[in-house]
Amino acid sequence: MSLITKYNGNLNVIGKLLKKYREKEKISYEQLSAKLELMGISIHKQSIYDIENNKRTVKDYELFGFAKVLGIDVNDLLEDIKKQYE
Repeated sequence: MSLITKYNGNLNVIGKLLKKYREKEKISYEQLSAKLELMGISIHKQSIYDIENNKRTVKDYELFGFAKVLGIDVNDLLEDIKKQYE
């Protein structure tokens, strides 16, 4: 039995928007992984793929790293869930 709970059946709420912003910046999984590594955030390119495809949870420092590398605000990646509560 998994100890990880899901939100509306999802392992994370940022995957779709992470992919959107990554593709907008024309950054590959490998490039994003390398840029995060330079920040001290070790995350394999497969893990980024898994996050985008809702197969992996996201740690808070990873969320920050994604936003920093993509040049966006953390809240931009949380846009979908924010809409649900407005």
